[in-house]
Amino acid sequence: MMLSPKSFLLLVVMFFLLSSCNKDVVFSKYQTFKNEEWFAKDKAVFEMDIVDTQSLHNIFLMVRHAESYPYNNLFLFVTTQYPDGKVLTDTMEVVLANSKGEWQGSGVGDIYDFKVPVKKNVRFALAGKYKFSFEQGMRVDPLPLILDFGFEIEKSKE
Repeated sequence: MMLSPKSFLLLVVMFFLLSSCNKDVVFSKYQTFKNEEWFAKDKAVFEMDIVDTQSLHNIFLMVRHAESYPYNNLFLFVTTQYPDGKVLTDTMEVVLANSKGEWQGSGVGDIYDFKVPVKKNVRFALAGKYKFSFEQGMRVDPLPLILDFGFEIEKSKE
């Protein structure tokens, strides 16, 4: 099957548009949970090597859950291990639904994706391996209807 010159040009333009969309993403990964259940013992762990200590970065969490997820939030225990061995632990809440009970993010069918901005314009002071661990901190174990949990770092445009 031969493509017309117009179709070929359209394909080339679409390829460059799609490939340039994520040029600022430094790291992006999801962890999928078996049977749509997040057990507290099943930490979502993301490791990456940071080489750029000059640029500013934005950090996001990504939560994919079913429409019938029974809570409007998600508590997390977050552990960050730095290249020099320093370890910091914190607790954070991700609010998944607004005060009217409407899910944040975008939904397709009965699945919702929510990209949560955590920190903006962060400069990684040390080059080397960073390890970010997330443990669900809800009072229910396993936590039902959480499908995937993701972590993303992108270069800041500011």
